[in-house]
Amino acid sequence: MNKPDVLVTGPYPPWDMEPLEAQFSVHKLWEAADRSAFIAAHADKIKAIATRGELGVNADLIGALPHLEIISCYGVGTDAIDLNAARARMIKVTNTPDVLTEDVADIAIGLMLSIARQMPKADAYVRSGNWRKANMPLVTRVCGKRLGVIGMGRIGAAVARRAAGFDMKISYCNRYVRSDVAYPCANSIVDLARHSDFLIATVAGGAATAKLIGAEVFDALGEQGFFINVARGSVVDEAALIDALNQNKIAGAGLDVFLNEPNIDERFFTMENVVLQPHHGSGTIETRKAMGNLVRANLDAHFAGQALLTEVK
Repeated sequence: MNKPDVLVTGPYPPWDMEPLEAQFSVHKLWEAADRSAFIAAHADKIKAIATRGELGVNADLIGALPHLEIISCYGVGTDAIDLNAARARMIKVTNTPDVLTEDVADIAIGLMLSIARQMPKADAYVRSGNWRKANMPLVTRVCGKRLGVIGMGRIGAAVARRAAGFDMKISYCNRYVRSDVAYPCANSIVDLARHSDFLIATVAGGAATAKLIGAEVFDALGEQGFFINVARGSVVDEAALIDALNQNKIAGAGLDVFLNEPNIDERFFTMENVVLQPHHGSGTIETRKAMGNLVRANLDAHFAGQALLTEVK
Protein backbone atom coordinates (compact mmCIF):
# COMPACT_ATOMS: atom_id res chain seq x y z
CA MET A 1 0.00 0.00 0.00
CA ASN A 2 1.38 3.40 -1.00
CA LYS A 3 1.93 5.88 1.78
CA PRO A 4 0.21 9.28 1.41
CA ASP A 5 2.50 12.05 0.19
CA VAL A 6 3.01 14.87 2.70
CA LEU A 7 4.87 18.12 2.10
CA VAL A 8 6.67 19.26 5.26
CA THR A 9 7.48 22.97 5.18
CA GLY A 10 10.09 23.02 7.94
CA PRO A 11 11.87 20.53 10.21
CA TYR A 12 10.31 18.98 13.28
CA PRO A 13 12.31 17.43 16.13
CA PRO A 14 13.71 13.94 15.38
CA TRP A 15 11.08 12.31 17.60
CA ASP A 16 8.45 13.69 15.21
CA MET A 17 10.26 13.30 11.90
CA GLU A 18 10.97 9.61 12.41
CA PRO A 19 7.34 8.48 12.90
CA LEU A 20 6.19 10.95 10.24
CA GLU A 21 8.54 9.38 7.71
CA ALA A 22 7.45 5.90 8.80
CA GLN A 23 3.77 6.70 8.22
CA PHE A 24 3.98 8.95 5.15
CA SER A 25 6.01 9.68 2.06
CA VAL A 26 7.64 12.89 3.27
CA HIS A 27 8.84 15.70 0.98
CA LYS A 28 11.10 18.15 2.83
CA LEU A 29 10.54 21.59 1.38
CA TRP A 30 13.20 23.30 3.53
CA GLU A 31 15.93 21.14 1.97
CA ALA A 32 15.09 22.16 -1.60
CA ALA A 33 17.65 24.35 -3.37
CA ASP A 34 14.89 25.58 -5.69
CA ARG A 35 11.59 25.57 -3.83
CA SER A 36 9.45 26.35 -6.87
CA ALA A 37 11.01 23.55 -8.91
CA PHE A 38 10.69 21.16 -5.98
CA ILE A 39 6.99 21.94 -5.54
CA ALA A 40 6.33 21.61 -9.27
CA ALA A 41 8.08 18.23 -9.37
CA HIS A 42 5.96 16.77 -6.58
CA ALA A 43 2.72 18.76 -6.89
CA ASP A 44 0.63 16.01 -8.45
CA LYS A 45 1.37 13.59 -5.59
CA ILE A 46 1.03 15.78 -2.51
CA LYS A 47 -2.22 15.39 -0.60
CA ALA A 48 -1.23 16.94 2.73
CA ILE A 49 0.97 19.65 4.20
CA ALA A 50 2.52 19.45 7.66
CA THR A 51 3.64 22.92 8.71
CA ARG A 52 4.51 24.97 11.77
CA GLY A 53 2.57 27.94 13.08
CA GLU A 54 5.21 30.53 12.21
CA LEU A 55 5.78 29.08 8.72
CA GLY A 56 2.14 28.71 7.75
CA VAL A 57 0.92 28.04 4.21
CA ASN A 58 0.19 30.86 1.77
CA ALA A 59 -2.28 30.99 -1.10
CA ASP A 60 0.43 30.45 -3.71
CA LEU A 61 1.50 27.15 -2.17
CA ILE A 62 -2.11 26.02 -1.82
CA GLY A 63 -2.74 26.94 -5.45
CA ALA A 64 0.32 25.00 -6.61
CA LEU A 65 -0.94 21.70 -5.14
CA PRO A 66 -4.00 20.51 -7.10
CA HIS A 67 -4.64 17.43 -4.96
CA LEU A 68 -4.10 18.99 -1.54
CA GLU A 69 -6.69 17.76 1.00
CA ILE A 70 -5.42 18.79 4.44
CA ILE A 71 -3.04 21.18 6.18
CA SER A 72 -1.92 20.00 9.63
CA CYS A 73 -0.32 22.78 11.67
CA TYR A 74 2.18 22.27 14.50
CA GLY A 75 1.00 25.15 16.68
CA VAL A 76 -2.24 26.76 17.77
CA GLY A 77 -1.98 29.95 15.71
CA THR A 78 -3.24 29.77 12.13
CA ASP A 79 -2.68 33.43 11.19
CA ALA A 80 0.13 32.43 8.80
CA ILE A 81 -2.17 30.00 6.97
CA ASP A 82 -4.40 31.44 4.24
CA LEU A 83 -7.62 30.00 5.59
CA ASN A 84 -9.73 31.64 2.89
CA ALA A 85 -7.70 29.98 0.15
CA ALA A 86 -7.98 26.64 1.94
CA ARG A 87 -11.72 26.94 2.46
CA ALA A 88 -12.28 27.90 -1.17
CA ARG A 89 -10.83 24.51 -2.11
CA MET A 90 -12.53 22.69 0.82
CA ILE A 91 -9.08 21.84 2.21
CA LYS A 92 -9.21 20.85 5.87
CA VAL A 93 -6.98 22.70 8.37
CA THR A 94 -6.02 21.43 11.82
CA ASN A 95 -3.91 22.88 14.62
CA THR A 96 -2.71 21.82 18.08
CA PRO A 97 -4.78 23.66 20.70
CA ASP A 98 -5.00 22.71 24.39
CA VAL A 99 -1.73 20.77 24.47
CA LEU A 100 0.31 23.99 24.66
CA THR A 101 -2.09 26.03 26.81
CA GLU A 102 -0.50 25.30 30.17
CA ASP A 103 3.08 25.92 29.05
CA VAL A 104 2.24 29.27 27.44
CA ALA A 105 0.36 30.30 30.59
CA ASP A 106 3.42 29.30 32.63
CA ILE A 107 5.72 31.50 30.56
CA ALA A 108 3.30 34.42 30.85
CA ILE A 109 3.44 34.20 34.63
CA GLY A 110 7.19 33.65 34.48
CA LEU A 111 7.67 36.80 32.41
CA MET A 112 5.46 38.75 34.78
CA LEU A 113 7.55 37.68 37.75
CA SER A 114 10.82 38.14 35.88
CA ILE A 115 10.19 41.73 34.83
CA ALA A 116 8.56 42.81 38.10
CA ARG A 117 11.20 41.23 40.32
CA GLN A 118 14.00 41.99 37.83
CA MET A 119 15.26 38.40 37.91
CA PRO A 120 17.66 38.60 34.93
CA LYS A 121 19.15 41.80 36.35
CA ALA A 122 19.41 40.18 39.80
CA ASP A 123 21.22 37.19 38.34
CA ALA A 124 23.72 39.53 36.63
CA TYR A 125 24.05 41.52 39.87
CA VAL A 126 25.18 38.43 41.77
CA ARG A 127 27.50 37.17 39.02
CA SER A 128 29.20 40.57 38.66
CA GLY A 129 30.13 40.72 42.33
CA ASN A 130 28.07 43.87 42.90
CA TRP A 131 26.17 42.20 45.73
CA ARG A 132 29.39 42.24 47.78
CA LYS A 133 29.43 46.03 47.44
CA ALA A 134 25.79 46.89 48.07
CA ASN A 135 22.30 45.45 48.13
CA MET A 136 20.41 45.45 44.83
CA PRO A 137 17.78 48.21 44.42
CA LEU A 138 14.23 47.31 45.38
CA VAL A 139 11.81 45.89 42.82
CA THR A 140 8.03 45.52 42.36
CA ARG A 141 5.66 43.15 44.12
CA VAL A 142 3.31 40.90 42.12
CA CYS A 143 1.09 39.46 44.83
CA GLY A 144 -2.18 41.34 45.26
CA LYS A 145 -1.71 43.55 42.20
CA ARG A 146 -4.22 44.16 39.41
CA LEU A 147 -3.96 41.93 36.34
CA GLY A 148 -5.64 42.64 33.01
CA VAL A 149 -5.84 39.80 30.49
CA ILE A 150 -6.35 40.68 26.83
CA GLY A 151 -8.15 37.69 25.31
CA MET A 152 -9.92 35.30 27.66
CA GLY A 153 -9.53 32.13 25.57
CA ARG A 154 -7.86 28.91 26.64
CA ILE A 155 -4.52 30.54 27.43
CA GLY A 156 -6.04 33.67 28.98
CA ALA A 157 -8.16 31.54 31.31
CA ALA A 158 -5.11 29.45 32.27
CA VAL A 159 -3.15 32.64 33.03
CA ALA A 160 -6.01 33.89 35.21
CA ARG A 161 -6.11 30.62 37.16
CA ARG A 162 -2.42 30.95 37.94
CA ALA A 163 -2.70 34.64 38.81
CA ALA A 164 -5.48 33.85 41.27
CA GLY A 165 -2.85 31.95 43.26
CA PHE A 166 -1.01 35.25 43.69
CA ASP A 167 -4.18 36.89 45.04
CA MET A 168 -4.25 39.21 42.05
CA LYS A 169 -7.33 41.25 41.19
CA ILE A 170 -8.17 39.92 37.72
CA SER A 171 -10.17 41.50 34.91
CA TYR A 172 -10.16 40.94 31.17
CA CYS A 173 -11.15 42.23 27.75
CA ASN A 174 -12.53 39.88 25.12
CA ARG A 175 -14.59 39.89 21.92
CA TYR A 176 -17.54 38.86 24.08
CA VAL A 177 -18.32 38.55 27.77
CA ARG A 178 -17.71 35.02 28.95
CA SER A 179 -20.58 33.75 31.08
CA ASP A 180 -18.36 31.01 32.53
CA VAL A 181 -15.75 33.47 33.85
CA ALA A 182 -16.30 35.25 37.16
CA TYR A 183 -13.85 38.08 36.51
CA PRO A 184 -15.14 41.50 35.35
CA CYS A 185 -14.94 42.25 31.64
CA ALA A 186 -13.71 45.73 30.64
CA ASN A 187 -15.40 47.72 27.90
CA SER A 188 -12.13 48.27 26.04
CA ILE A 189 -8.44 47.43 26.20
CA VAL A 190 -7.67 51.03 27.11
CA ASP A 191 -10.08 50.82 30.04
CA LEU A 192 -8.57 47.47 31.04
CA ALA A 193 -5.05 48.94 30.93
CA ARG A 194 -6.10 51.96 32.97
CA HIS A 195 -7.13 49.65 35.84
CA SER A 196 -4.20 47.20 35.60
CA ASP A 197 -0.74 46.98 37.09
CA PHE A 198 0.12 44.11 34.76
CA LEU A 199 -1.35 43.67 31.29
CA ILE A 200 -0.95 40.28 29.60
CA ALA A 201 -1.79 39.71 25.93
CA THR A 202 -3.01 36.22 25.01
CA VAL A 203 -5.26 37.21 22.10
CA ALA A 204 -5.06 35.39 18.75
CA GLY A 205 -3.01 36.86 15.92
CA GLY A 206 -4.14 37.71 12.42
CA ALA A 207 -5.47 40.68 10.49
CA ALA A 208 -8.35 41.26 12.93
CA THR A 209 -5.98 41.91 15.83
CA ALA A 210 -3.09 43.65 14.04
CA LYS A 211 -1.74 46.55 16.17
CA LEU A 212 -4.61 46.03 18.60
CA ILE A 213 -2.39 47.25 21.44
CA GLY A 214 -0.88 50.65 20.79
CA ALA A 215 0.16 53.99 22.26
CA GLU A 216 -3.22 54.72 23.84
CA VAL A 217 -3.08 51.42 25.71
CA PHE A 218 0.45 52.04 26.98
CA ASP A 219 -0.45 55.56 28.06
CA ALA A 220 -3.38 54.11 30.03
CA LEU A 221 -1.19 51.41 31.60
CA GLY A 222 1.11 54.14 32.86
CA GLU A 223 4.62 54.46 34.18
CA GLN A 224 4.06 51.94 36.99
CA GLY A 225 2.51 49.31 34.70
CA PHE A 226 4.04 46.26 33.04
CA PHE A 227 3.12 44.70 29.69
CA ILE A 228 3.56 40.99 28.89
CA ASN A 229 3.01 39.51 25.43
CA VAL A 230 2.70 35.76 24.80
CA ALA A 231 0.27 36.19 21.89
CA ARG A 232 1.76 37.34 18.58
CA GLY A 233 4.09 40.22 17.77
CA SER A 234 1.52 41.46 15.27
CA VAL A 235 -1.05 42.31 17.99
CA VAL A 236 1.19 45.15 19.21
CA ASP A 237 2.13 48.41 17.56
CA GLU A 238 5.81 47.65 18.14
CA ALA A 239 6.97 51.20 17.44
CA ALA A 240 4.60 52.46 20.14
CA LEU A 241 5.85 49.78 22.55
CA ILE A 242 9.48 50.70 21.94
CA ASP A 243 8.64 54.36 22.46
CA ALA A 244 6.78 53.57 25.70
CA LEU A 245 9.77 51.59 26.99
CA ASN A 246 12.38 54.14 25.91
CA GLN A 247 10.42 57.06 27.36
CA ASN A 248 9.53 55.16 30.57
CA LYS A 249 5.84 55.59 29.80
CA ILE A 250 5.48 52.06 31.19
CA ALA A 251 7.63 50.36 33.81
CA GLY A 252 8.67 47.43 31.67
CA ALA A 253 7.71 44.54 29.42
CA GLY A 254 8.12 40.77 29.25
CA LEU A 255 8.06 39.62 25.63
CA ASP A 256 7.99 36.14 24.12
CA VAL A 257 6.85 37.28 20.67
CA PHE A 258 7.90 40.01 18.25
CA LEU A 259 7.51 41.30 14.73
CA ASN A 260 9.93 39.84 12.18
CA GLU A 261 11.00 36.93 14.36
CA PRO A 262 13.79 35.96 14.81
CA ASN A 263 15.25 39.13 13.25
CA ILE A 264 13.71 41.40 15.85
CA ASP A 265 14.24 45.11 16.35
CA GLU A 266 17.73 45.41 17.89
CA ARG A 267 16.67 48.31 20.09
CA PHE A 268 15.24 45.70 22.45
CA PHE A 269 18.75 44.38 23.10
CA THR A 270 19.91 47.48 24.96
CA MET A 271 16.80 48.03 27.06
CA GLU A 272 17.09 47.26 30.75
CA ASN A 273 13.33 47.35 31.33
CA VAL A 274 12.49 44.33 29.18
CA VAL A 275 12.82 40.57 29.58
CA LEU A 276 13.08 38.78 26.24
CA GLN A 277 12.22 35.19 25.30
CA PRO A 278 12.72 33.52 21.86
CA HIS A 279 9.03 32.69 21.19
CA HIS A 280 9.42 29.76 23.53
CA GLY A 281 6.06 29.67 25.30
CA SER A 282 5.36 26.11 24.17
CA GLY A 283 9.04 25.17 24.18
CA THR A 284 9.04 22.23 26.55
CA ILE A 285 9.86 18.67 25.58
CA GLU A 286 6.52 17.44 26.89
CA THR A 287 4.41 19.93 24.96
CA ARG A 288 6.37 19.74 21.71
CA LYS A 289 6.01 15.94 21.72
CA ALA A 290 2.27 16.28 22.32
CA MET A 291 2.03 18.79 19.46
CA GLY A 292 3.83 16.45 17.08
CA ASN A 293 1.58 13.56 18.10
CA LEU A 294 -1.48 15.67 17.36
CA VAL A 295 -0.18 16.73 13.93
CA ARG A 296 0.24 13.07 12.97
CA ALA A 297 -3.03 12.01 14.60
CA ASN A 298 -4.94 14.51 12.47
CA LEU A 299 -3.20 13.27 9.32
CA ASP A 300 -3.91 9.66 10.29
CA ALA A 301 -7.57 10.43 10.92
CA HIS A 302 -7.95 12.22 7.59
CA PHE A 303 -6.45 9.42 5.50
CA ALA A 304 -8.45 6.83 7.45
CA GLY A 305 -11.66 8.70 6.66
CA GLN A 306 -12.28 9.51 10.31
CA ALA A 307 -13.26 12.75 12.05
CA LEU A 308 -10.39 15.16 12.57
CA LEU A 309 -9.34 15.69 16.17
CA THR A 310 -8.77 19.46 16.08
CA GLU A 311 -10.17 20.93 12.87
CA VAL A 312 -10.03 24.71 12.51
CA LYS A 313 -13.52 25.86 11.56
